[in-house]
Amino acid sequence: MSASLCGQILVVGLAGTTLAAEEARALARGERGGVVLFRRNIVREDVTQVASLTAAVRAASPDAVVAIDQEGGRVVRLGPPALALPPMRKVGDLDDVAFAERLAAAQARELAALGITMSFAPVADIHTRAENPIIGDRAFAETPAKVATFARAWASGLARGGVLSCAKHFPGHGDTTVDSHLALPRVERDAAGLEAIEIAAFRALARDVDSMMSAHVVYPALDAQPATLSHAICTDLLRTKLGFEGVLFSDDLEMKAIQLPVGEAAVWAVTAGCDSILVCSRADLAEEAHVALVHEHEKSAAFRARIEEAHGRMMKMRRRFPSTAVLANELPSVFAASNAIATELATRLGGAA
Repeated sequence: MSASLCGQILVVGLAGTTLAAEEARALARGERGGVVLFRRNIVREDVTQVASLTAAVRAASPDAVVAIDQEGGRVVRLGPPALALPPMRKVGDLDDVAFAERLAAAQARELAALGITMSFAPVADIHTRAENPIIGDRAFAETPAKVATFARAWASGLARGGVLSCAKHFPGHGDTTVDSHLALPRVERDAAGLEAIEIAAFRALARDVDSMMSAHVVYPALDAQPATLSHAICTDLLRTKLGFEGVLFSDDLEMKAIQLPVGEAAVWAVTAGCDSILVCSRADLAEEAHVALVHEHEKSAAFRARIEEAHGRMMKMRRRFPSTAVLANELPSVFAASNAIATELATRLGGAA
């Protein structure tokens, strides 16, 4: 019981382009709740390979999360024939909210056809610092109101196409000067400034997205701990003050910003209020996280209650959009259906250039 309850909140990376036997067994035993796909898992320009991989995941665990970072611009995993999107800043600069929603819906229909059930998008960070090495043009805009408007449209479009959304990186990564993959960033704004800028977009989106993802960033005005490990941010702020009821994912616990062993970080993140833990590369670290969660679940009544709450949120979200993967011979028509909006996008971007 402990193994499957704790396992169902773990979403992990896969080693290669096919599902390894041990990966399949962990999914089938309920010790993993889903997978996230990266370029290492995708054979370029071979959508049937992606569909076969997600089918293998579903065969092992029918309602597993199958997630991907397919934002557009520099953050994409799928290449041609998938719809090629520009950085979201260019989408925001078009100033057409309805068109943004149509783009997201078109992308979602492609993802859903491949058996992908979740997009780790939209980015809800505000681009407020030119030297930011990790957000920049991934953000829709430089103001909270515009970011919230376009992020809401993006989430709505994903839902129209049958794919779950995830607003990231709560409570805001746009004002950092450090890449959290490499070190621990800080945002030095005071509490009023955070509320007016970083938090404002997430507050506006709290009832419009299926999930959010925490930032591995310290906000001294809120807590001394990175947001992912902060009860004050993940629970007091997000749940109590913003009223968010969806799933909160941790960002990848293998990132250098989290300066703890992965197992310890997993327990801490769940205690803080994260509902799903991402361990995106190493199978041994995913297992370390699982073992640590099970150990804490077995010894602490308070942690058991927290796991049960997280598990409940995860299962409710996962069942919202069951997989709608299509047969391999139907895939070409799905991708061809995006040609018209791809042409319209190219025309609009050319006109805006």
